Amino acid sequence: MMDVIFSFLARKTDFYTGGSDNAAEDMVMQKFRKHGESARKEAAKKKAANEEIDRKRREKREREEKEAAAAAAKDESRICEVSEEEAIKIEQEEKRKKEAEKKRKAEQQSPEKEKEPSKEDEDAEDEDDKGKIKPNSKNGADLEHYNWGQTLEEIELRIPLNGTYRARDLIVDIAKNHLKVGIKGKPLIIDGELNKGIKVEESAWLLEDKSCVLINIEKINKMEWWPKLVATDPEINTKKVQPENSKLSDLDGETRGMVEKMMYDQRQKEMGLPTSEDQKKQDMMKKFMDAHPEMDFSKCKFN
Repeated sequence: MMDVIFSFLARKTDFYTGGSDNAAEDMVMQKFRKHGESARKEAAKKKAANEEIDRKRREKREREEKEAAAAAAKDESRICEVSEEEAIKIEQEEKRKKEAEKKRKAEQQSPEKEKEPSKEDEDAEDEDDKGKIKPNSKNGADLEHYNWGQTLEEIELRIPLNGTYRARDLIVDIAKNHLKVGIKGKPLIIDGELNKGIKVEESAWLLEDKSCVLINIEKINKMEWWPKLVATDPEINTKKVQPENSKLSDLDGETRGMVEKMMYDQRQKEMGLPTSEDQKKQDMMKKFMDAHPEMDFSKCKFN
């Protein structure tokens, strides 16, 4: 990305030549120091917050262990005679409680395991995804004349030209819903409707090594994976997309909330349960029904 930005400044502006010898470098370093200091302060703040959370967790765990030890000592002090049958029941009950507690702690300490799909689910998925191709390592597709990859925020498109060219030899037209790329005097390599709308002002392209067009496209909707780049492309199976691992604690509040909501909705869908939006609709309908008991809802169908 830095290479794209500085290449653009060199080709399209007087950033390097418009001032004194060191004006451009001084400007860059000034902004670098300014935002670098902000980043370090924010990192220190997050570290302190995480340490405080860890401290509270340790205190809570130690307190629970002390309470459990005290309760166990109290139980041991209550010695009474019981029959053999009662002793077996007590032993079975204690064993059941310990297994339940062990399972609860394992679920809290271990990452949530993905639900194992049943044979019926696998058959249904295979039917729905029939004809779709597996995503490449960048969560996009390797096609005959170009390849593309994606994150939730952007698309990276690479188009090898099979020769050396200059930027003025190319046709690159990036619109909100349409993309056109080619070499002047030859049939266009790409000329089609984009899968979704994009931010044109945040998108850019450059000619890499005079033989490859590199285009970075900024998505408008940053909460979904694209199944294809343009309408004429084969569709990829977005269920097999593998996003990069990241820690939720590293994200800002708004982004973290959005990601947690997406993860929750995905788990609900996998289990056949209502998503957060579905639950809101159901709660609203329940309140309406409670407020109007005189109305008959028995024949209503709710989606």
